[in-house]
Amino acid sequence: MASDNKISMPGAFGGLMRYDEEYNSKFIFTPTQIIGFVIVIVIFVLLLKLFWPAPVLVNG
Repeated sequence: MASDNKISMPGAFGGLMRYDEEYNSKFIFTPTQIIGFVIVIVIFVLLLKLFWPAPVLVNG
């Protein structure tokens, strides 16, 4: 009788989950645009660090 301790679990949601594959976003970006945005943000941060440096803290 010890070999009858098998528990059979059903599959998750039994295939009832359905994801909308026809989703249309208001914002559509190409990979080139995303890379361009990232480069612009990096340049902006570097310019901020160059022209508006962090204050130097002096322990004293």
